Amino acid sequence: MLRSEKQLKSDIDYIHTKLERLHPNLYWYITRQDLDFKFDSLKSSINAPMTSNEFYFQLSPVLSSVRQGHLRLFPLNKKIKIKESFSLLKSGTSPLSQFEFESFDNKLFVIKNNSVDSSIVAGTEVVAVNNLKPQELVSKYSRTFTSDGYNRTFTDRKSGKGLPTWFYYQNGITDSVFCQLKYNDSVRTVCLKRKSVKVVTKKKKTEEIITVKRDQNKKENKKRKESGFDELTKSYSKNLSFIEPDSSIAVLKIRDFSNGNYKKFYSNSFRQLDTLKTNTLILDLRDNPGGYLRDAMDLYSYLSDSDFVFIDRSEVVSRTSILHTNYFRGNPLFFNALLFAFSPIKLVAMGITLLKVKKEAGNKFYYPFPGSKPGHSKPDRFKGKLYVLINGGSFSATCLLSSNLKGSHRAVFVGEETGGAFNGTVAGKMPVFTLPESKLHVQFGLALIQPYYKTELEGRGIFPDIEIKPILEDRIKGKDLELQWVLEDINGRSRDR
Repeated sequence: MLRSEKQLKSDIDYIHTKLERLHPNLYWYITRQDLDFKFDSLKSSINAPMTSNEFYFQLSPVLSSVRQGHLRLFPLNKKIKIKESFSLLKSGTSPLSQFEFESFDNKLFVIKNNSVDSSIVAGTEVVAVNNLKPQELVSKYSRTFTSDGYNRTFTDRKSGKGLPTWFYYQNGITDSVFCQLKYNDSVRTVCLKRKSVKVVTKKKKTEEIITVKRDQNKKENKKRKESGFDELTKSYSKNLSFIEPDSSIAVLKIRDFSNGNYKKFYSNSFRQLDTLKTNTLILDLRDNPGGYLRDAMDLYSYLSDSDFVFIDRSEVVSRTSILHTNYFRGNPLFFNALLFAFSPIKLVAMGITLLKVKKEAGNKFYYPFPGSKPGHSKPDRFKGKLYVLINGGSFSATCLLSSNLKGSHRAVFVGEETGGAFNGTVAGKMPVFTLPESKLHVQFGLALIQPYYKTELEGRGIFPDIEIKPILEDRIKGKDLELQWVLEDINGRSRDR
């Protein structure tokens, strides 16, 4: 459906005004004059009707020029009904989502294969998908998003991992795709299909086997809930392992701060480290996009040498700006009716939020998110040598944790500059606004969240003490150069004793 020039210009004014009224640090990386010029130039350039998704490619670069990664514009896609979504879950994982991709030398390669087709090995180049070259998608969509600040590592990582999402934006939901793949100079075309869900047939078992199986399942389900299990990748959101042959070196891999029962996981994990007298911990935060602030802060309480303040009080635009949430948006009618029935509870919560917002000198308003008050390091905190692995996929809450660890000189950082900024981000509450005419969705944060420790170099991420950038050959061979360097450094220290 075409939107008129008047409608599109109206949407530009709408989101420009929303940002000015609700975004607490809109001009962190761009001047007001420059941003106003970009919005005015966009309005002047629109001289013909266009579809909403055509408009998406015109507006998103302007929003990306703000250089704040939580500010995102999303293209229109077909709305999926609840019954359809359940049907999709049953039918399995979409074709491209069964693979992990990475970009090297402006080419896209398969790095990990989670599909049933074992013939597609790591290092296979994706030449085309349904006759569309990955480079065309990267070129088209790379201007639609940004990191926090000026670094390039985030966009470089995203360019490799964005193929499944961008292909979905272009083509919608598909059950199969034709991929042209290249490996060792041999090119072939493969039809990738949706990964079907395995149906387990029930077999008659003895009572003893049933009891053992029940206990195993109970234990496994408990671990899955605590650690956050991903059925597709068969991996945990949070995982603690040890480097053989003893338990003196541990690796704590945190893939996100969104899944699992983090309090139980960290409590059990650090109690185990304390019991085993582990003296070296490798914290792997690579490609961790962030998540809940409380999750990252709880982990920090097990790593900090002393009591701490995790973040500053968060600046907001006004006393009421933080209340712009999507309480009823996008829910089924019956669910909204249920929410409405409990709306008095919501109103009380909103009232408490309003009371927490404080106005101070300079007419600035602040909201105390968790972590802005002094916190206590845990009694069984880790006291040994700490290494942290980071890369361009480390973002948001991951960077708040990393900034504090870096600023307090608690750890040795290995890898590459993070995608998120050292000095914080604008996030916290993250409402989604619908542009009235084009119906595109815009999301951005309502609170300026900054770590206790900061750097004078504005707009850059956490830099590693030891910079290591993997190459394709290492990925193909399954080499983890960052982890390898750490283990060599540990062995070197052991020999020096």
